[in-house]
Amino acid sequence: MSPNKALAHVTDWVFDLDNTLYPGACDLFAQIDQRMTQFVAQSLDLPPVDARALQKRYYAEHGTTLNGLMTRHNMTPDAFLDYVHDIDLAPLAQAPDLSAAIDALPGRKFVFTNGSMGHAERVTKELGIDHLFTDMVDIVAADFKPKPHKHAFDRFLDRTGVTPERAAMFEDLSRNLEPAHKLGFKTILVRSDKDWSHEPADARPAGMDEHPPHVHYVTDDLRGFLHALTPSKA
Repeated sequence: MSPNKALAHVTDWVFDLDNTLYPGACDLFAQIDQRMTQFVAQSLDLPPVDARALQKRYYAEHGTTLNGLMTRHNMTPDAFLDYVHDIDLAPLAQAPDLSAAIDALPGRKFVFTNGSMGHAERVTKELGIDHLFTDMVDIVAADFKPKPHKHAFDRFLDRTGVTPERAAMFEDLSRNLEPAHKLGFKTILVRSDKDWSHEPADARPAGMDEHPPHVHYVTDDLRGFLHALTPSKA
């Protein structure tokens, strides 16, 4: 079934932030990635190579590097979130076509991110789409339990009142769509031709050939995919 027919019932649209609402090719998240390595090295007094390895291991095992640091080292989150999200947003640009496509979707729109609220607000403002979202649910609102943990989804649903059977979720990480699929969301994987081989195999953004069974649709053009859902409006 075509997406515009299969998603005609959707009244709530849920978007991941990084590498989803903006293309992975702009390398914005690479800045966050580098700052996470620096933070781990400084906080745990590790050489950069060891800090990088530990960062990626915690990311793979705990959903985020922060969750690993909190679980294994009893680290408080504020300093980490402030440090890693202190980045240059210059690679982003206003996205009027994306704004129009999101605005044309019927119903409410949400950001659901493992990042911080401040980061989500800055990125969406830079893209020119911040005014379109009913709410943004970040890692703090999820009690620092990241997607794909069930607790993160429970907190998202409690806060927003979203009914999964009437919702669609867009993500660049396949594993984050597994619980969404089980809950009843329509799932859309946003793929990229960027080389993600440096990321842990089970926790890397989707490549162009990825289409796992818990994903209903895939796209490498978010704006185009959304425009096709409401061609007379977007």
